[in-house]
Amino acid sequence: MHVRAATLDDAVAICRIYNAGIAERNATFETRLRSPAEVAQWFDGRHPIVVVEETGAVIAFAATSSYRPRECYAGIAEFSVYVDPDARGRKAGRLAMAALLAAAEQAGFWKLVSRVFVENSTSRRLLAAVGFREVGVYEHHAQLDGVWRDVVIVERLLGRAVASS
Repeated sequence: MHVRAATLDDAVAICRIYNAGIAERNATFETRLRSPAEVAQWFDGRHPIVVVEETGAVIAFAATSSYRPRECYAGIAEFSVYVDPDARGRKAGRLAMAALLAAAEQAGFWKLVSRVFVENSTSRRLLAAVGFREVGVYEHHAQLDGVWRDVVIVERLLGRAVASS
């Protein structure tokens, strides 16, 4: 496996993997499948996106996105990580997250945050393994297919935030 910065040429593969995650209903509140053109909009020049390749095919990605618009939060990004269903259990998610952490720090972010469904033990184990801490639980955070879902809030400090703690 090889990890690298994503390019616009990866939008189709990223879209395929993300849409699989949407369809499975265990990693996101999103219900509408995305198009490659919508995924291409993620490439804003500010938020790192990385992909993991195996034999030339993208099998995983991790991406950052905006957290909040207020200036005081400029160094915080939300993140997500998705692995192709056929590639799970082979450490592709861990490779993607390690690369994303480095890229996010290089881009000037001091913290990454996300929310994970409480029952998504695979993601929770992965994030703990790469240094995220669970901050708390949002109960009944939102509904997915008419069912209230709870999420665990995760965070990891980077760079200068780590040095000053």
